[in-house]
Amino acid sequence: MLLKYFYDERLAQASYLVGCQTSKQAVVIDPARNIAPYIEAAEKHGMSIVGALETHIHADFVSGARELAETLNATLYLSDEGGQDWKYQYVDHLPHRLLKDGDDVKIGNLIFEVIHTPGHTPESLSFILTDGGGHADQPMGIFTGDFVFAGDIGRPDLLEKVAGAQGAANAGAHEMFESLEKFRELPDYMQVWPGHGAGSACGKSLGAIPSSTVGYEKRFNWAFQHTSRDLFVEALLDGQPEPPTYFAVMKQMNKTGPALLANVPATKEMTDIVQLEESIRNGAQVIDTREPSLFAKDHLKGTINLPFRSSFATWAGWIVDYQRPLYVLANPAELDDIKETLHSIGIDQIPYAMDADKAVASSSARESYQNISPKEANALLQEEHAQILDVRYLNEWKEGHIEGAKHMMLGTIPDRLDEIPAGRPVIVQCGSGVRSAIGASLLQAAGIKVVYNMTGGYAQWKKDVQDENKVRKL
Repeated sequence: MLLKYFYDERLAQASYLVGCQTSKQAVVIDPARNIAPYIEAAEKHGMSIVGALETHIHADFVSGARELAETLNATLYLSDEGGQDWKYQYVDHLPHRLLKDGDDVKIGNLIFEVIHTPGHTPESLSFILTDGGGHADQPMGIFTGDFVFAGDIGRPDLLEKVAGAQGAANAGAHEMFESLEKFRELPDYMQVWPGHGAGSACGKSLGAIPSSTVGYEKRFNWAFQHTSRDLFVEALLDGQPEPPTYFAVMKQMNKTGPALLANVPATKEMTDIVQLEESIRNGAQVIDTREPSLFAKDHLKGTINLPFRSSFATWAGWIVDYQRPLYVLANPAELDDIKETLHSIGIDQIPYAMDADKAVASSSARESYQNISPKEANALLQEEHAQILDVRYLNEWKEGHIEGAKHMMLGTIPDRLDEIPAGRPVIVQCGSGVRSAIGASLLQAAGIKVVYNMTGGYAQWKKDVQDENKVRKL
């Protein structure tokens, strides 16, 4: 048997190529949109990809299941659980099989037992793998998708928070309790292969290790320490981070069928700075993917700084308007990776890109903002009655914040600009100074004139200013 692990660090998303070395057939579990790595790996091992198994309709990335089916004529193995609202709508013309609890999928000597594990979403499935080609007659492990992670479990509140399904969070939490009872019955030796790792917004405390075992999770995962259903539901729903707004877009896209990458419009190189400046004046959304320190010193007026780092996909999903074309300013050496990352979350309208350094150097419509220390921020608070804008997650805010600060989680800023007080300098602050740099660019692009970014964030504020300003705890 072949089992190969793929991990997209920008999405904290795991997928798996599983193959039978006797039949030379393989399937992909929860494929990403870019299917080239799976095809390359399968060919390297002399295998053909004949299927794609999906644990659920994903909300945080564009699934590559349709891409595999259209490109390789691979069979789609998809959930038929969860009611009519959770059915795939693009599969009629493709080879597919709809799965229910108790079904088996056989690929050569491999057997995937299907179990319905709702909670994260109503249609969620897990796949128990048995290698029937050897002497083992017991399962080896379980592909859990967004059901059980290393150290955590899937959140049940996404449908309510991003799709407006009233009551779905509480109902999902109760379903999750019942699904975990199924998990408790599995042998401790079984391996656990989850769909996400640390950094994913599909849970609140995911571990960074790529796999675990059933026994380890039953012993140390917080969710299995609860025997009371009511206390479990309360604990599961408490402290879940704000879900990115693009999750609703992804859910709908994966349900109705994402566009094939071959049909995504190409991105053209823009060299005319006058054309770019005119586009910005006419309302084009433009992101500058350089590091915040460079952006702060000098950037095109009206552009937003989304540095190409590990969290790029998350903040792009929060901030980019999917209904409008997106222009990209970037290091040309990084552009292909940037476009692939944007495509992975369904941002396909990228008509133009330009070398960021050349664009800034040739433009006359430039501006900057100032990075200041916590002590300098404190002085501005006292002398100029500045407003501190705390852009951290709500749970971070509740753990402690600067007295008098206004909380506005970073991803919500574009929809809440009218709440920014007029006529006062605005100091943007987060935990360390990274998210606040994005926030400062958002405010400046929206026309707010006096904007500062507080370097070091709340952590440095506590060290440098705690004795001067009382930090209020909630």
